[in-house]
Amino acid sequence: MKQEAFDYIIVGAGSAGCVLANRLTEDADVRVLVLEAGPGDASIFIHMPSAFAYPLANDKYNWFYDTEPEPGMNNRRLHCPRGRVIGGSSSINGMVYIRGHAFDYDGWAKDPGLADWDYAHVLPYFRKSETRVKGGDKYRGDSGPLKVTTGACTNPLYRAFIEAGRQAGYPVTADMNGHQQEGLGVMDMTVYKGKRQSAAVAYLKPAMKRPNLVVRSRCLVTRVLFDHDGRGKRAIGIEYAQGGQRHSVTAKREVILSGGAINSPQVLMLSGVGPADALRKLGIQVVHDSPGVGQNLQDHMECYVQVSCKQPITLYSAQSLFAKAKIGAQWLIDGSGLGGTNHFESGGFIRSEPGVLHPDLQYHFLPMAISYDGSASATEHGYQAHIGPMRPTSRGSITLKSADPKAHPRIIFNYMTTEQDRREIRNGVKLTREIFAQKAFDEFRGVELAPGPKMTSDADIDAFIREKAESAYHPSCSCKMGSDNMAVVDGQGRVHGVEGLRVVDASIMPAVVSGNLNVPTIMMAEKLADTIRGRKPLVPSDAPVWVNPNWKTSQR
Repeated sequence: MKQEAFDYIIVGAGSAGCVLANRLTEDADVRVLVLEAGPGDASIFIHMPSAFAYPLANDKYNWFYDTEPEPGMNNRRLHCPRGRVIGGSSSINGMVYIRGHAFDYDGWAKDPGLADWDYAHVLPYFRKSETRVKGGDKYRGDSGPLKVTTGACTNPLYRAFIEAGRQAGYPVTADMNGHQQEGLGVMDMTVYKGKRQSAAVAYLKPAMKRPNLVVRSRCLVTRVLFDHDGRGKRAIGIEYAQGGQRHSVTAKREVILSGGAINSPQVLMLSGVGPADALRKLGIQVVHDSPGVGQNLQDHMECYVQVSCKQPITLYSAQSLFAKAKIGAQWLIDGSGLGGTNHFESGGFIRSEPGVLHPDLQYHFLPMAISYDGSASATEHGYQAHIGPMRPTSRGSITLKSADPKAHPRIIFNYMTTEQDRREIRNGVKLTREIFAQKAFDEFRGVELAPGPKMTSDADIDAFIREKAESAYHPSCSCKMGSDNMAVVDGQGRVHGVEGLRVVDASIMPAVVSGNLNVPTIMMAEKLADTIRGRKPLVPSDAPVWVNPNWKTSQR
């Protein structure tokens, strides 16, 4: 077996791993190895924003996980895509730049071990990570690695959605990542000059010019290696498979798992850190009994409210081979045109009912009626709003099916198994129909395609959701931070009960944030990189947060 030694070994070149690789190698005397299970990210379809459905549907770049039959979803098996490529899921996602709400992080900080994860402490790291092309302010960054573009909204349907929201009584927000999340408005995307700004593009590739960083692709990590030295259970390295051969490599300082909400708990359990009885049944030697590994799994659901469009202005016009070739040619020339956008240029956040303090429903608006991953083609001109609850009360789990590292784990989210979750998304469908009924859509509105005009009762809507709703691809929280018995890591990402081992990715969120997860994961890695390097944390922010003054008594 090949023996090498590095200071840090990072497992996974995704949103968190790329950040850590960059920041840790800023110290020239530190050597870092990054191991990624997937291939490189050279495909043009990864870097062309409008083509994201192609890598998303390609098992070359996607782990292609499926859930177990979901009891709240007519026992359907739902897709759970995860990036298996340099850049991880940031190389195959929809490139939506959303941070979550300030109160999400204040909620994390209520755990006595997580006081420095409140909004005041995380906002400086959001700003550090970002260059907003429109310019920075006390909420937005102007000198970070990740370049962020605001949607141009040239298609009139984007503005119609925002205006319809205003006509329905919702605020218009100038920046849903700034002072005021609540309301409808123009969205930001991780796109720059028409190309995807993955974590690999923003963080990893610039760092790969440094001699102290080594990145290896197509390396499947099989387990963390531990040394029972009498002082504790210390992680000393990694075993991995590449090209049909097994290798091991030593970590002088730490092993850091950044595989994401599915892979990180899987690697922990394969390494003997997890629920002891379950591991013993699979013949895995127990290093530390940690019952929370793989538990507390959370995700966002969404469904589409779709309407046909009376004017031929939607993206349906771009579906022919000739149109796609023209779009691709223009994009190749200068990155402009329809190829240089993710098409999610307007959206927003609203509250599902009175008494909800901050938004619990999210919108992505798309000027086309089509499935998110491209698995079902558009059949006519139409538009749609993706609507989904942000803070689900359903909880799922990741468990091992076998001790074989190549075997996918068992995944179940238990979507829609609580009445609160069902009520929120049901309200979301009703509220979306109301927005689409406003005057701003009069010149565009045709017939409702989904759920359809006959689906009017609560029972009808619930049936539609059970049959048609999908994951928003935000698995998280399966190795949560905290201090209780089910917490897997502490507030610094250090795995409880062992030494020299951290987890840094979306799996350590205690609760899923109200929005997309790519950017919060980048923020977490930025913050923990300072912790790992022993640097002073950034000065907390005093930027205020907007709260709807009528939240107790009014839904809007």
